[in-house]
Amino acid sequence: MYSHTVIFKLNGNDDERRRLATEFASAIIALRDKIDVIVDVVAGVNINPGEQADVMLAVKVEQFEHIAAYSNHPDHLAAAALLKGHVDCRLCVDTEITD
Repeated sequence: MYSHTVIFKLNGNDDERRRLATEFASAIIALRDKIDVIVDVVAGVNINPGEQADVMLAVKVEQFEHIAAYSNHPDHLAAAALLKGHVDCRLCVDTEITD
């Protein structure tokens, strides 16, 4: 099992960033029913005002190659387009999940 985790810091004022982050997180969660390689997905808006990141997502897949299938899927590209021009910083970590 593999996890694709991405954290974004967005541009704009607090209200703009929260609106974009909320819209993006909802779009990412909706991908669970649209992209068959997704085993599980979580996404959420940062609620801690002491931290700098605005939104995160974590997608779990069975095979490492499925991360690319997810990333290039048209529905994911549409969700990612919501943040186009609004990203100050993006961090990504792809990990193998072992029990």
